[in-house]
Amino acid sequence: MRILIQRVKNASVSVDGTVIGQISSGLLLFTGFEESDTLADLEYAAAKVSKLRIFNDSNGIMNLSINDVGGKFLVVSQFTLHAQTRKGNRPSYIRAARPEIASPLYEHFLSILGKYSEFEIQSGIFGADMQVSLINDGPVTIWIDTKVEN
Repeated sequence: MRILIQRVKNASVSVDGTVIGQISSGLLLFTGFEESDTLADLEYAAAKVSKLRIFNDSNGIMNLSINDVGGKFLVVSQFTLHAQTRKGNRPSYIRAARPEIASPLYEHFLSILGKYSEFEIQSGIFGADMQVSLINDGPVTIWIDTKVEN
């Protein structure tokens, strides 16, 4: 599982011109799944993003988690996080899980994330053509790959 985390002042996701999810201050999580992902990957990722101390404390130091600041999550599925670009100019997505595997993983990740956060979780629609708007705060952008030590 790969997650691109963006600390945001606000973010929204739309499908066909209709906003289906939006948050104020919090984390926008772009999530990509591969066929070998397990419940352990989902659990690790949910716990990690909920506990990352990437929000500023009163001294301006990144020392607080999303739960400490009452932030919200917006979770968007994005298979292109598994793009392989080493050869040629057209990315390969061979490591990305097929929709029949990735969709249940996405839904399960959302439910696990809910165990770690007492605050709002918004999401996109798996497999939809989505438009995402955001104001990155900082900017703070962090990459997690459950198959690689970060």
